[in-house]
Amino acid sequence: MAGHSGNRESENVLSRQVKTYWKFYWPLALTGLAMVLSMQFQIAALARYPQAITELAVFALAFSTFGLFNASLNFTAQLSNVYARSIEGTRRCHRFVFAASLIVMLPLLVITYTDAGASALSALYSIDDDLTARVIEYLVYLAPLVLLRAERFYLTGLLVQARLTGWVTILNIIYLVAVVCGLLIGFSLGYKPVHVLVGADAAAITIQIGCTLSVHRRYYQLPETREHEHLSYRELASFFIPVSTTGIMFALSRPVLFAFVSRTPEGIVAIAAMRVAFDFSSIFQQAANQFRHFFVTFGLDDLERKRRFMMIVGAGLTGIMLLFALTPLSNWVWQDLMQIPDEVRIMSVQLILVMCLMPSVILFRNYFHGRLMVERRTTGMAVGGVLRVVAIYLTAQTLFGFGLLNYLTASAVLIMGFVVESLVVMRVAVQKGQA
Repeated sequence: MAGHSGNRESENVLSRQVKTYWKFYWPLALTGLAMVLSMQFQIAALARYPQAITELAVFALAFSTFGLFNASLNFTAQLSNVYARSIEGTRRCHRFVFAASLIVMLPLLVITYTDAGASALSALYSIDDDLTARVIEYLVYLAPLVLLRAERFYLTGLLVQARLTGWVTILNIIYLVAVVCGLLIGFSLGYKPVHVLVGADAAAITIQIGCTLSVHRRYYQLPETREHEHLSYRELASFFIPVSTTGIMFALSRPVLFAFVSRTPEGIVAIAAMRVAFDFSSIFQQAANQFRHFFVTFGLDDLERKRRFMMIVGAGLTGIMLLFALTPLSNWVWQDLMQIPDEVRIMSVQLILVMCLMPSVILFRNYFHGRLMVERRTTGMAVGGVLRVVAIYLTAQTLFGFGLLNYLTASAVLIMGFVVESLVVMRVAVQKGQA
């Protein structure tokens, strides 16, 4: 009887723990969904303009360039989650984030407002002066968003730290609704695409930050066990610079591929299709990326149960992607609702079938990312990110040289790069565990 009672108690503990994991995770997954869905609505707005394929390609090139700098702040939420655990730690962390966002914005401004920057963009993407001017126009308006996004990431990290993930989801839904309203208003008034897309995003982020501050003041409390009361900027930098490098390397992956694909016969059409497909697959990548918060919050105990939970989530994400690509659902969304041009839509569906491999690879990588972040050993993440981009560049260069590079092989190269990164961070994490 005692044995049966012990088994039941163990099962109850398991059930409660899984429920705790799920209760924490699903709002964050919805958060990723809301953030990436905004890009889908932006694409839908562009698809309704004349010369939609060109508009989509210009947006893809501009946002990829902006993303190269903005991505360095992608781990700001993890930074505040880890270090803003005392009054002084919170104050220093906030100052550090603001200073970092200013530093990140400066090179983007140099590219935007100098002839050398325009020449570099033209040479990188092999585009003419007219397209370069269109990309530069986007960057002029996108640059200030670096500051707004950094503040949003910082505040989100505090809410996640306090396990207010339900509020994080609500706030991102508010952001998504604000983006859609901005796009509808701007398009109906006949504004230029750049003004509609960037204006809607800027207004939505501002509204979200205001609402987040309200939630923070009302519900947020510092952890009971105060940490990092004597936090130094050097310690923050030692954590942030490697993860910042990881973010930059992530964002660099697309521009590297676009630079090669722009030289192929499909050219602009292929880039437009890759933008549509990659943004859609990002919905599922963002859901997988939330496991970084998962490990920071719950620690490194009970890893076997955490791995099982991750595998269940990964199977679900992959299944949804396959359902979208293999059923009429893709036509209904991209053709009927978003009015994506047929040439772009057909290529995008083919790309999604390849990208179905991505959630599993991302989850595998993030399992080790989470371990390295908890152990404050983020340098291994930076090394993995750099080697991913090197692998992507070399493979794309080789395929291009043999005339084998196209939109499909380019997406396979992207996945291969993440596999390389995953193996690197796995080796670093395992070596630490053995030590």
